[in-house]
Amino acid sequence: MARTAFENLRVYRLAEALADEIWSIVQKWDSFARHTVGEQLVNAADSIGANIAEGVGRGTYKENRRFVRVARGSLNETQHFLRRAYCRRLMTEQDVTKLKPIVDELAPSLNAYLASIGTQRREAKEKPRP
Repeated sequence: MARTAFENLRVYRLAEALADEIWSIVQKWDSFARHTVGEQLVNAADSIGANIAEGVGRGTYKENRRFVRVARGSLNETQHFLRRAYCRRLMTEQDVTKLKPIVDELAPSLNAYLASIGTQRREAKEKPRP
């Protein structure tokens, strides 16, 4: 199956990697932890990539930018639940070591992607026509 436009985005692939790592960690938790903080953590992490994909699919720069902002919010929510999981001793140091580089790269990547959306259109408007 051919990749869609959002699947080619590095920022989307980072979001996918984070969500997949979180999924593999949460699956090992006991039932109570999985059904409380685990479900919220997985949903928040999955929402990052889902919002990137939806923004691309909306077809306008304005809508795409709006959904990337929502994705940033979902990343913050994911970080909140990661902190809760770590403080509740649901996550190991090894889990943190796996996730931290992805989270640390994803936040600036989302900001860079947001800044890049629509720049060609804005530049075209600024250039006088011959």
